[in-house]
Amino acid sequence: MTQQTNNKKVLVVDDSETIRRTAEALLKKEGYEVGVAEDGFQAFAAIVDFSPSIIFLDIMMPRLDGYQVCSVIKNNPEYEHIPVIMLSSKDNIFDKARGRVSGSEFFMSKPFSKEELINVINQHLK
Repeated sequence: MTQQTNNKKVLVVDDSETIRRTAEALLKKEGYEVGVAEDGFQAFAAIVDFSPSIIFLDIMMPRLDGYQVCSVIKNNPEYEHIPVIMLSSKDNIFDKARGRVSGSEFFMSKPFSKEELINVINQHLK
């Protein structure tokens, strides 16, 4: 079952190489163009160079955490329209609330399935 992607570009930002590779492999199989970054600073460069349609952003990262990265994206008029999906292995109400405050559109727990990734992309890229 192939998804129609209309050149959809997905950026996966996570300090775990396993998570990045897994998400990249799953999404490429579905026809998405995938960019990856391992921290917040790489994420900013990737957003400018890659122009993603949607961003999956890990919360717990070195130097800049996902909340800080999301806030910067959402406070930039050029990039504020890009949906940001927070990723975390911690699934508690505080993390979800903090993600919303920083401007994220959705919160997803790790580990995730291919179906969860595709459903979230379809929900936020109409």
